[in-house]
Amino acid sequence: MRTVLMVAEKPSLAQSIAKILSRGNMSSRKGLNGACSVHEYTGSFVGQSAHFKMTSVCGHVMTLDFIGKYNSWDKVDPAELFSKAPTEKKEANPKLTMVKFLQVEGRGCDCIVLWLDCDKEGENICFEVLDAVLPVMNKPRGSERTIYRAKFSSITDTDICNAMNHLGEPNRNEALSVDARQELDLRIGCAFTRFQTKYFQGKYGNLDSSLISFGPCQTPTLGFCVERHDKIQSFKPETYWVLQAKVNPEKESSLTLDWDRVRVFDREVAQMFLNITKMAKEAKVESVSKKEKVKQRPLALNTVEMLRVASAALGMGPQHAMQIAERLYTQGYISYPRTETTHYPENFDLKGCLRQQASNPYWAETVNALLSEGINRPRKGHDAGDHPPITPMRAATEAELGGDGWRLYEYITRHFIATVSADCKYLQTTISFSIGPERFTCVGKVVTSPGFTEIMPWHSIPLEESLPHCEKGDLFPIGEIKLLEKQTSPPDYLTEAELITLMEKHGIGTDASIPVHINNICQRNYVTVESGRRLKPTNLGIVLVHGYYKIDAELVLPTIRSAVEKQLNLIALGKANYHQVLEHTLDIFKRKFHYFVDSIAGMDELMEVSFSPLAATGKPLSRCGKCHRFMKYIQAKPSRLHCSHCDDTYSLPQNGTIKLYKELRCPLDDFELVLWSSGSRGKSYPLCPYCYNHPPFRDMKKGMGCNECTHPTCQHSLSMLGIGQCVECENGVLVLDSTSGPKWKMACNKCNVIVHFFENAHKVRVSPETCELCEAALVDVDFNKAKSPLPGDETQHSGCVFCDPVFQDLVELKHATMRHPMHRGGQGKRQGRGRGKGRRPGGRLNPKKPKDKMAALAAYFV
Repeated sequence: MRTVLMVAEKPSLAQSIAKILSRGNMSSRKGLNGACSVHEYTGSFVGQSAHFKMTSVCGHVMTLDFIGKYNSWDKVDPAELFSKAPTEKKEANPKLTMVKFLQVEGRGCDCIVLWLDCDKEGENICFEVLDAVLPVMNKPRGSERTIYRAKFSSITDTDICNAMNHLGEPNRNEALSVDARQELDLRIGCAFTRFQTKYFQGKYGNLDSSLISFGPCQTPTLGFCVERHDKIQSFKPETYWVLQAKVNPEKESSLTLDWDRVRVFDREVAQMFLNITKMAKEAKVESVSKKEKVKQRPLALNTVEMLRVASAALGMGPQHAMQIAERLYTQGYISYPRTETTHYPENFDLKGCLRQQASNPYWAETVNALLSEGINRPRKGHDAGDHPPITPMRAATEAELGGDGWRLYEYITRHFIATVSADCKYLQTTISFSIGPERFTCVGKVVTSPGFTEIMPWHSIPLEESLPHCEKGDLFPIGEIKLLEKQTSPPDYLTEAELITLMEKHGIGTDASIPVHINNICQRNYVTVESGRRLKPTNLGIVLVHGYYKIDAELVLPTIRSAVEKQLNLIALGKANYHQVLEHTLDIFKRKFHYFVDSIAGMDELMEVSFSPLAATGKPLSRCGKCHRFMKYIQAKPSRLHCSHCDDTYSLPQNGTIKLYKELRCPLDDFELVLWSSGSRGKSYPLCPYCYNHPPFRDMKKGMGCNECTHPTCQHSLSMLGIGQCVECENGVLVLDSTSGPKWKMACNKCNVIVHFFENAHKVRVSPETCELCEAALVDVDFNKAKSPLPGDETQHSGCVFCDPVFQDLVELKHATMRHPMHRGGQGKRQGRGRGKGRRPGGRLNPKKPKDKMAALAAYFV
């Protein structure tokens, strides 16, 4: 019996696909990484009996990054990132140990079937999976085929079984195009971002952005928003005049006529026309025309149109809408939501999809009428050769999906029903009048067949006043003629829907990446989302774009990125060489980077006008250890301390509050300590601004506070306050927070684990003694007599937090509440234990993690 490994892109997809293929007759177990399950069943594969193992990854297995030293912003010239800096594939999420998990499941398997999403990213993940499992799979016999690719567009029995019966091969060219895009974005983005972030944050204090980022797609996206802002700012309103006439077909009714000249911009000319028309007493009908018109039903739905409607009509941001669509897809409610196609293939089961909706009370009547009378073939749209248009695949209720999930599903379903409905037909009547020498017109519309507007009422023809029955030559008395003074108005800020349209038109990003680029410019504080989901550029966004235009307009214009996207598509089609495209594009941007660096003064001139220098920003907080003058705390992102006398800037931990720590000084450099806190329910620790930026010991790295400092005698250091190894992460140490009383706690110096203990204790101190069982540091606790929870009304006790039965009911494990994921000042990744693997000062061993420690704290885990 052959063993077949099958891999999907998400755990929920793996379960759904396995359930369909096994007809529910499968066994399931958790994988070793805890995130992915393995579903097993027996069946037939390529005419032979087989044992199937269906599992999944969680998106990309690997990510591209620079090797070690090139991740340091301080040691590497950004110009080296274009060519000299080597890159490597690293695990995208090391905590998931995805490579090890795949190898464990793939060991001894004969074949692999790849059920990754059927787009370019999916093809790329296929080869990431293959790189992990092929070395441990059984070797093929001769020319025996072992690698298969399933192509599917929805999680339905028909589509999944059809994919299993028509297996193909993964597409190497499409995977390479994704590799090329990743490397280009990494090298170009990091080089520009590092240079301009360090340059401008070193000069200005109120930029209010932790990263001054550049992206080959992100920056042109911002450019569109700033271009509209510039048009609004430069707009000068003009006054114009409109002639408005009303006629009275009957005694108690009036009809407003539109002037054929529309408007004039000269007051005297407008007054002349008014005087001429006022001489006439009646309006004469010059012509009456009736014409049947058609409002076409919509094209089938693709990703870009879905995102546009979600933003404009449903009030959902593109990234949020995409996340909901992906969830609906994995749950089997809709087809694959990433597609550029607006044309259904001839063999697509439109009636089958329509029947699924026949019992929904919102549209059952319309659907049943279509099924009985016959559906209309959808309009011929664009076939991009990827996936069918986005289609509802099974019925759902509002109670099932709830909130935004239902609203998006409802729109997708209504859109689909509209594509197989009839066009909307209406009769348009146009009456032309003459008042003196001037011509006026009125138009009326009467719906003869509502068609698709029944299911999409927001597209319906608006109800209008019915026009009077008249013929050429009829005369109507004039009710009034007047001159209206109006002004031209500026355009409004771009909506997300309009921005998506511009990005699609100019080839910026893909249907999958467009939401990411829009989200990035919001997250970077380059634009703010105003009411109506309009994108208003911030001062920083405006200055950046104007600076790019001043130095090199191609950095912000969509032309160069559009050309790169075309080259990447050629790689995917096998018509361009991966290495040549990469080399050529990087060479262009490297030249642009050098010119940008040489010309940065041009952008700096714009920055000077809009932002304050570091010396003029912030409030005095703590004393510098060099000059003993006060340094200023700059609260705007990224928060930092600046000494204007020494002209030095010290980065700080982000996303928390900073305050002076009891005016205590670091014994190494005489800088006053500051206290970082993420809030009352979070963690806090003191730090020396100088040590935080310039680690004093070899086993320390940039971005470490006192809770990771290995100074042997400082009262705030890890050596004096460390208690025991973290109960969750491998390298963390639980450190006493000496500022937390009377609600005492110790917190891990690596992860967000917090242990609350000894509430209302008068004093808590870390003892030099260690526990005989686990070698954790003992803790001395003093309670006030009135509040002591200790047995026998004792007020003092010394023992191990983990092992002492007296302390057992006084310890509670929680996770820190963080405002955002905590960011360190250092750019590189830290590894290793906070206080080393050897002995602590004083001869004590590092606390070990006994087997029963997890169990001892499990009861308190929240």
